[in-house]
Amino acid sequence: MTDRPGDTEAPGDTEALPPPRTPGRYRVALVCLGNICRSPMAHVVLADQVAAAGLDDRVEVVSAGTAGWHVGKPMDERAAATLARAGHDPTRHRARQFEPSWHQDCDLVLVMDRSNLAEVGGETPRVRLFRAFDPENPGGEVPDPYYGGEQGFTEVMSMVERTSTHLVRLLSDAVAP
Repeated sequence: MTDRPGDTEAPGDTEALPPPRTPGRYRVALVCLGNICRSPMAHVVLADQVAAAGLDDRVEVVSAGTAGWHVGKPMDERAAATLARAGHDPTRHRARQFEPSWHQDCDLVLVMDRSNLAEVGGETPRVRLFRAFDPENPGGEVPDPYYGGEQGFTEVMSMVERTSTHLVRLLSDAVAP
């Protein structure tokens, strides 16, 4: 485990969120390779679920890629279509690149796979796999659907929806007054 300033909480139950750096406020970053498929899908779904739970004034969701190839571009058309079919608006997304400062600016950084985890410096109490919070397969990876067909995006959407639903419950507790 890599220690970074601000990561003093003991690693424990993967179910527990680290405490917010600012009481009553929580910033979650979602990270994949290019920020055009997995992390933007998770970003849009989690942000919509946070808003539906009435937490959007206390929880901020951001996303980025570990690589900068797509910075400023919209998400992959297949990811956007999958989100739109599920009733989400994918048009507001523009790809960003993960910055090392996010380790201090975010309460929780959730990566899509172990390669992404290595790229952001490894697991800490504040840096984990996104699916550490998946009620069906805790600790699994979110597979990259980029080189596959529509089914891959549908599978990612299913993982993102159920994990986000669980995260919203935990976030509600983390930002409770």
